[in-house]
Amino acid sequence: MFQNPTHRPLKITYKTPDEIEKMRVAGRLAAEVLDMIAPYVQEGVTTEELDRICYDYMVNVQQVIPAPLNYRGFPKSICTSVNHVVCHGIPGPKKLKKGDVVNLDITVIKDGYHGDTSRMFQIGTPPIAAQRVCQIAYECLCIGIRTVRPGLHLGDIGHAIQQYAEAQHCSVVREYCGHGIGRDFHEDPQVLHYGKPGDGVLLVPSMTFTIEPMINAGKRHVKRLPDNWTVVTKDHSISAQWEHTVLVTETGYEILTLSPGATL
Repeated sequence: MFQNPTHRPLKITYKTPDEIEKMRVAGRLAAEVLDMIAPYVQEGVTTEELDRICYDYMVNVQQVIPAPLNYRGFPKSICTSVNHVVCHGIPGPKKLKKGDVVNLDITVIKDGYHGDTSRMFQIGTPPIAAQRVCQIAYECLCIGIRTVRPGLHLGDIGHAIQQYAEAQHCSVVREYCGHGIGRDFHEDPQVLHYGKPGDGVLLVPSMTFTIEPMINAGKRHVKRLPDNWTVVTKDHSISAQWEHTVLVTETGYEILTLSPGATL
């Protein structure tokens, strides 16, 4: 998601218990898609084949709507971001090969509410640097989520992520960020993955948003390709991202897109 530079007033939606339950369902279904597709993410498969399998599962088995499909003109049902692609990769005919790393980003709509999650997959044994940035990006996600509790601010989340990533000699993408989510795919507030403690929106129970740090092995700078969607690192360094949808609870957080039996 792009950051919004206009500084317009925020319209944060605080979810009712009924809405929270619907978001739990949507989040669980989004996680199920990633669990379902995992065995297919192998050498020789094309990303458009992964998209087709996910579409069929979402529409025919889960009976949900793939949120990315036709969203602002996006042509596919999932995002597939390979190697130096940071986010919003469009599934296509190129085959995955040994050593690749790929992010699959899944968002479903069920009963009007969104569940949004993404995960990194490794094809064969990628180079150590690629494995490393995948692990650091996951650790950044965990650190960000564990920071969530009422009374803190979004800046505390961003600071915790940035501090860890940079200590590992990686960089945090700044042009794209997490976001509020609910009835709309992208709601207020924006969730930056860098920042200062105490800055930004106060965390309040019943807020729902994504945390989805994009971590580069090289410099943080990115560019968007002529298709107006695919974002890549300018230096062609490997980028990695993991994402969960999170609910702020009375005492901390609940991950709405965690697979059954999984832990953070």
